[in-house]
Amino acid sequence: MKIPLLINKKALVVLALGLGLMAACKKDKTEDPIIKVPVIAGTKGVYMLCEGLMGGKNSAISYYDMATKTTVADYYLQVNKEPLGETANDLEQYGSKMYCVVSGLQGTKQSFLDIIDIKTCKSLKRIAFNSSTDGYMPRFVAFYKDKAYVSRYDGKVNRIDTATMAIDGEVMLSEGLEQLAVANGKLYVCNSSHPLYPKGAKNKVSVIDLATFTKTKDITVNNNPVRIQTADNGDLFVITWNDYITNNEPSLDRISSVSDTKIASYNYDLGTIIINGSSAFVAKDVYTNPDIKALNTTSGALGGSLITDGQLINTIYGLTANPFSKEVMVADANGYNSNQGFAYCVGTDGKVKFSFKTAGLPQHAVFNYKYE
Repeated sequence: MKIPLLINKKALVVLALGLGLMAACKKDKTEDPIIKVPVIAGTKGVYMLCEGLMGGKNSAISYYDMATKTTVADYYLQVNKEPLGETANDLEQYGSKMYCVVSGLQGTKQSFLDIIDIKTCKSLKRIAFNSSTDGYMPRFVAFYKDKAYVSRYDGKVNRIDTATMAIDGEVMLSEGLEQLAVANGKLYVCNSSHPLYPKGAKNKVSVIDLATFTKTKDITVNNNPVRIQTADNGDLFVITWNDYITNNEPSLDRISSVSDTKIASYNYDLGTIIINGSSAFVAKDVYTNPDIKALNTTSGALGGSLITDGQLINTIYGLTANPFSKEVMVADANGYNSNQGFAYCVGTDGKVKFSFKTAGLPQHAVFNYKYE
């Protein structure tokens, strides 16, 4: 039996269209560009933020080149042809940029956030934090998704879009804000007992819901919380310094990001803390018997010393973990010398891998990586 010609023509048309689509799909698949995700191959160099002497307008960013083993004490000035500013307080990496918080001084218009290209140390934009007569004195920066969050001594937290590099929101908390950290979709902000800001909450960690960018509650901790870090289990560790006026002692307080309550307190006198996943270190008894100890983020117990090869640190002023190598950069303020400090890279075996001189009062590092 013969198939009608009309049906044959239709079948041929359908077949031709199908073959054409298959060819087009094959062609598209072949011609699609392969997007290669950069893979870190090693550390190319280390930036070290140096606070400088208060009132000296001598904050700097030093840079150590791993290949040449050379250091430029004020690399920011060399690249940008202008000084960094007065009392730089924080330097953090996020994506291809680093964010430098320059606090300035009370009563002056010297406050800003400097957004800097990591590869070149070239300033991309300065966001001013000044009124017509005074600076808002920004203190620290933290990140969540495509936003940066900056705490200020005048009590506000600003939200900055990392793509447009523009402020797109703010929330009012309490005077004297210090370090902030992100956990479980929320921002946790230390309310310090700063003597210049009597309206501060003094013993609270404020919680901000990042979906709505609104404050949800205050968590009571020990007096004068100043530093906070998030562990990989979601708990937050808060260093409280006391203010030497009240009778309470410095401590390390622990907050659950699930219940948003303080769940533990440890009687430690600490200067600073750094947590990278399950690895954590604290600077202990920085004025009496200084040491850098491991912190168990499950039990809260202190472990052995970070440095095991006998290297002495004169003035422990900052700790930064390298997320790639797991090494820790230790900043030594060298007796609060305004001209020169030191930075030590400590490996996972407790030995110093390299060190370099910095500008005055080094405190926080950012790593310039090389990629495959």
